[in-house]
Amino acid sequence: MNVSGMNLKEFVPFFCDKRPNATINNQILNDQMVNAISILTAILTLLAGIGVFLVACTMMSSNLESAASRRLKRLFTKTGDNKWIGVGIGTLGTAAIQSSGAVTVMIIGFVNVGIMSLTQAATIIYGANIGTTVTAQLVALGLSGSSSFSTTLLFASLASVGAFIMLFTKVDSWKKIGGILTGFGMLFVGLSMMSSAMDEFAALQSVKLFLASIRNPLLLVLLGAVITAVIQSSSVMTSIAITMVVSGLIDLDQGIYLTMGSNIGSCVVAIIAGMASGVAAKRTAMIHLLFNVLGVVLFLCSALLLNILTSATWSFGTIFEYLFPTAPQLQLAMFHTVFNLCTMLVALPLTNSLVELSCRIIKDKPVEKTNEPHLFFLDPQMLRTPVVAIRQLKAEVENMAMLAIENYRRSVYNVTTLDDSKRQIFDQTETQLNYLNRELVHYALLLSNNQLNRFDHQYLVSTIRTVSDLERIGDYAKNINEYADSLRQQQVRFSDYALKEIGQMNGLIDRLYEASMQAYHKMDLGALGLANQIEEEVDQLTDEMERNHIQRLALGICKPQAGTEYISLAQNSERIADHLINVAKTIRDLQNV
Repeated sequence: MNVSGMNLKEFVPFFCDKRPNATINNQILNDQMVNAISILTAILTLLAGIGVFLVACTMMSSNLESAASRRLKRLFTKTGDNKWIGVGIGTLGTAAIQSSGAVTVMIIGFVNVGIMSLTQAATIIYGANIGTTVTAQLVALGLSGSSSFSTTLLFASLASVGAFIMLFTKVDSWKKIGGILTGFGMLFVGLSMMSSAMDEFAALQSVKLFLASIRNPLLLVLLGAVITAVIQSSSVMTSIAITMVVSGLIDLDQGIYLTMGSNIGSCVVAIIAGMASGVAAKRTAMIHLLFNVLGVVLFLCSALLLNILTSATWSFGTIFEYLFPTAPQLQLAMFHTVFNLCTMLVALPLTNSLVELSCRIIKDKPVEKTNEPHLFFLDPQMLRTPVVAIRQLKAEVENMAMLAIENYRRSVYNVTTLDDSKRQIFDQTETQLNYLNRELVHYALLLSNNQLNRFDHQYLVSTIRTVSDLERIGDYAKNINEYADSLRQQQVRFSDYALKEIGQMNGLIDRLYEASMQAYHKMDLGALGLANQIEEEVDQLTDEMERNHIQRLALGICKPQAGTEYISLAQNSERIADHLINVAKTIRDLQNV
């Protein structure tokens, strides 16, 4: 090689930089290993942060839900026809328990048992989407603060306060407060870990270049939706997007599109809950999806129009950067809030159209008549949401009461007319009552394993007794049916006087059923008082029936062959009344909780 033409500056590096190939390869390999370890560390830290964040959300949500379950039930059933009230209730409810998914599942459950209409459910869902933005605002607050003082660290320290409360207190209400504080603190522990992971990623040029290449709004929306669907939490996805923007991994516009996608992905929880429920529940889940898709389409079109009108000078990102300078965490959090507010304002006048569209997409199924015993309202999926599960259990209990009293009426019809044409449906209903007796007790025991407030726990205890009372009503109705069989075999009938008294007893039992169920359903002490009065009338009539029947036997008006069945019928009717009043009296225990 000819080096005679080189000067000194060129000559020295020529030999100094001429290292063996093995050394260069080792250096490249070491650099690649360092990058790989850094990426793996960042990924593991991110996964750990997401895990802690999800556990914190669940812990905080379940304790808040348990502590406020009675208030939530009252709140959600007071929407009326005012759409703005529905939005307000959805916002407050979600802000209170920090989970739009939990609120949506509750709404689906309430619609499924007929407590709430689709229109009412839609407005509450609008509010739930607004309420869930509170989490993003908390995350933005946690990432605020000077370099010398960390707001995240301050909030995270509340986890230890809550843990100590849970450890040293035996009072149920204080344990729930401890759980709420622990969940709240862990929320920021997870946030800190996710933020740390994003800083690790931000130090890797290859990761930054890869993320910077993803600019297509539709792709970003899809990515946000898929990630949210996988982790089933829009709060986590939004929090990840905020930390990515703060660390500089992505710009604000990319974060905005990811957040928009998270709104669509959040519908997965509602869709899963709706799939296992009735048509009305499926339509509620569809309304939730339509609402969020409407918002995303609206903002994507607005972003495109803004880009065209300003020659790509302005975007949603530049607008929020201008409104909230030097605070990237607040910029994305505020966009999230504005996005859901604007979507609500557009969707509110279109609520009836959204409901109608959901009905067209999810059509009514033809009623499938089955003779097999089955549950009418209960959904095992709702065990994770006690507020809804208890309402569904109550609806199932009330339905069981209706089945029991219908069988009593059939048995009275049979014994007074000796027409056995309704025997098949009677037997099917009796089988259904026995099935419900087993299943409702089993469901109540499963539900008792959740964190419940004292009222809900007492309700489950009373439900086990109530179900037993209703099953006994069915048994006494079966006894009356057997009396009809005996009369047919002996070819005798009750006298007109006896039939008149049976009709009076039947009327009193019907009135007692209506009063007892009103007391049970509405926690109405006035209805309980009326039920007690009617039950006393039943006792008096039973005594009269026995005395009058003995007199008729002595006068030869009634035949001796029917005597035993008549007295037994009167006594069985009285016992049915006793079990009905037992159902109504359960509200006394609940009123004292």
